[in-house]
Amino acid sequence: MDLIQYINEQFINENFDTMLYRVLLATVLCGLIGFERELKNHQAGFRTHILVGVGACVMMLLSVYGFDPYINDHDTVRFDPARIPSYVISGIGFLGAGTILVHGMTIRGLTTAASIWTVAGLGLVIGAGMYALGILATLVVLLSLIFLNSFEKLFTRHKDKNQLHLLINQEAHIGEILDLLEEFRLQIKRMEIKSDEMDRRNVHIELEKRQEFNRHELLNQLSKLNDVTYIYNNDDMDITNK
Repeated sequence: MDLIQYINEQFINENFDTMLYRVLLATVLCGLIGFERELKNHQAGFRTHILVGVGACVMMLLSVYGFDPYINDHDTVRFDPARIPSYVISGIGFLGAGTILVHGMTIRGLTTAASIWTVAGLGLVIGAGMYALGILATLVVLLSLIFLNSFEKLFTRHKDKNQLHLLINQEAHIGEILDLLEEFRLQIKRMEIKSDEMDRRNVHIELEKRQEFNRHELLNQLSKLNDVTYIYNNDDMDITNK
């Protein structure tokens, strides 16, 4: 009994139950957001979001409870509890940057990076004991990720239909692509060509609106051109590789 009492006194203080509840709640809330990302096969999923959220919660608990003994024992000690959380918010950016992928002119992973930053904030909020705010924020984030994605596609599908993203060899003739578009009787509104570090060219073509054409047939014909390496299909986010 003496050993158990010694362990309790040294390792478990009066705030342990509170900290346990907060870590578990942070695990559940951040795990829900991570689970949604996992279902959609994004770079950062279930485990990553839980680790970020729990880590932020632990940092917040350290800030709230970790320095109480020093403050109580020494009247001259002053501590700002917001200092550690501020470093968590600024330091989480390296994880978010790691989830952003650039394929030619298409950028993916921005939403996942934002969700990682958000679960870090959730961890801090739960660590500070603001349970209602943490649950509310989780519901808002989940509703945004699940429903707003479909809602957004209703307004952007026509815009995506008028966008073409191609990756071609440096020696490719743009005239072949333009001739193919002319065969489909398509008018070009804007075209951008940029070279990358691998001696290839990214071609972004924006077509005039309200033009009826078979997009899948156009993509099929473009893929048959010898110098076209990639075709970025905005309709289903598939990448055609030759």
